[in-house]
Amino acid sequence: MLNILKTVPPQIIAYLVSFLVSVISGKLLIPLLKRLKFGQIEREEGPESHKIKQGTPTMGGIIFLLPVLLFGVIYSFFDIRILSLVLVTMGFAFVGFLDDYLKVTKKNNEGLTPMQKMTGLLIVSGIFTWYAASCTEEARMLILPFLGYYKPIIMPIVIAVPFSIFVLVAFTNAVNLTDGLDGLAGSVTTIVLLFFTLVTMFNSEWNYIRIFCAILAGGILGFLVYNLYPARVFMGDTGSLAIGGALASTAILTGTPIFLGLAGIIYVAETLSVVIQVIYFKKTGKRVFLMAPLHHHYEHKGWNEIKVVTIFTIVTIISSVLAFLLMR
Repeated sequence: MLNILKTVPPQIIAYLVSFLVSVISGKLLIPLLKRLKFGQIEREEGPESHKIKQGTPTMGGIIFLLPVLLFGVIYSFFDIRILSLVLVTMGFAFVGFLDDYLKVTKKNNEGLTPMQKMTGLLIVSGIFTWYAASCTEEARMLILPFLGYYKPIIMPIVIAVPFSIFVLVAFTNAVNLTDGLDGLAGSVTTIVLLFFTLVTMFNSEWNYIRIFCAILAGGILGFLVYNLYPARVFMGDTGSLAIGGALASTAILTGTPIFLGLAGIIYVAETLSVVIQVIYFKKTGKRVFLMAPLHHHYEHKGWNEIKVVTIFTIVTIISSVLAFLLMR
């Protein structure tokens, strides 16, 4: 048995163990969240079909963050660099937790003010960017499609720093917008994390990043056991901001923010749908989409949640394959 385990890649072991811990955590935490009455507050302007979700336990991101914290700390004894990814993920999770906590305690959909949330995101982004720019060369490296790792652009520090902060803030918000249907953000993210697991095979120095992606992917898969339609728990901002920060920091440490945008095309499309809707409505008083973000548009066109999540996940698989081919 031990000989067999020695032949299994460590990221697969990390993935499976994290999955099991996440499933067990869900069994314990969901009843606790119910007892604490940490229920989802649906926004009034949201789809009518979502009103029945009112009261479903939220802050479920804790379920997959527990194995990330636990196994990240354990693995740090082998490679301390993994703590940079663990800590930035927890930093964004903390901002999301504050937002979720205020919503459930005030019993409305208003948590942190936009200024408070943005300030929190910028603080966490700034701290991580300072670390990345100071300690890693990849934070100033930008890999382009077709050129791959053979001809990267090396950005000057005055460009690399604001660019990295932008990537972190943009993708935390993008994943937050994507988290609007049962299982959507989790399903898309597991595919993108698989993409990054493959990307890190290009460089043996990125073993710690590969392990981190495997731990997070396993944790999210365990969370999906409870989050797929009909969801028994939601990840909340606690989970969505953490995922966005984890993906963005991984991209920065591997010089692949552009490829994050390609593989995670759903995150980009969801964000652009909101931006386009707001700008067009302010100028014309009309709407481009039936409702934004994009997943709600398709709901209004008659797609059920399962169909939207399935199609968006298939699109993510295709975009991740294309991104990987463009990188090579």
